[in-house]
Amino acid sequence: MGPVDRVTARLVASDVPLRKAALLAEARRIAAEEAPLAGPGVADAAVDSLLGLGPLEVLLADPAVTDILVNGPDEVWVERAGTLEKSAVTMPDAAAIVAAVERVIAPLGLRLDHASPAVDARLPDGSRLHAVIPPASIDGPVVAIRRFTPVVPHLDALVACRGVRLDGAALLREAVTSRANILVSGGTGSGKTTLLNILSGEIPAGERVVTIEDSAELRLSGHVVRLEARPPNAEGAGEITLQTLVRQALRMRPDRIVVGEVRGPEALDLIQAMSTGHAGSMGTVHANGPDEALWRLETLAASGSRRVPEEAVRRQLRSAVDLVVHMDRVDGVRRVARVAQVEGDRLEAVYQC
Repeated sequence: MGPVDRVTARLVASDVPLRKAALLAEARRIAAEEAPLAGPGVADAAVDSLLGLGPLEVLLADPAVTDILVNGPDEVWVERAGTLEKSAVTMPDAAAIVAAVERVIAPLGLRLDHASPAVDARLPDGSRLHAVIPPASIDGPVVAIRRFTPVVPHLDALVACRGVRLDGAALLREAVTSRANILVSGGTGSGKTTLLNILSGEIPAGERVVTIEDSAELRLSGHVVRLEARPPNAEGAGEITLQTLVRQALRMRPDRIVVGEVRGPEALDLIQAMSTGHAGSMGTVHANGPDEALWRLETLAASGSRRVPEEAVRRQLRSAVDLVVHMDRVDGVRRVARVAQVEGDRLEAVYQC
């Protein structure tokens, strides 16, 4: 049994409250007895094995890490500055991976087992966790963590980090202040949520904004009401969908509605909100370009149980969305690649990097 295991075993047997500060103080005292030459990391590792994600906690504490990808006990990958690299961090075994995930999802009323082999969760720091275990994952448990990272505070900072040119920043600022309905598109990790945060920061003070997210990542100031969806609990009850939240938001007297990511039938409710007195609303969608973004939003709007004629959805969509902003990532730099203005049945490019 190694020093970390010995310290952990004594912590489990003690009556110390399950609070990090108390556990860390006791772990340091025990480590001084059990492994005086092992170094201060023993106490931290022992506490992490009881409360957090175990060895992964050191990666969560690294501000340069944006993604943590666990493909197995000996295969932990991280993304730094847009580049994937294999980490030196390892997990003891597959059971330790599952146990770590169970520790962080238990307070949320979620479960991960053979009957429910996949889980989505938001960690206390805002990071998003997705885990899959056998039988859904063939080779063992797999975990993906998208870190919550500090947001670029304003458009000028985005210009400084080569995310957009000055003319593009001026265009976007004018679009927000003039209450254009904006759809931000892009692939995974392209910076859609970051840009949405920046654009929302340009909303004039005094306007009431309701944000709707699957996992709360937007950090807006001013008169903001934040709503977050919730998956069903272990008994399959308690689910709150984005579609339900969009409908509730309409009853909250919003000046603008901001949807973190449109991914289902709530697209129709957002389109209708944009068309009925909530100008200046925004949302993001996964797509490969502005045209594809509108096609995808149309498909999502028609995916619900309501039977709305396809032509009616298309006509309403084209009149609701004013601007499509497409993001991409090149050499680790997330940037505004294109901005297109919706003109009837066509898109007119007004900015391109």
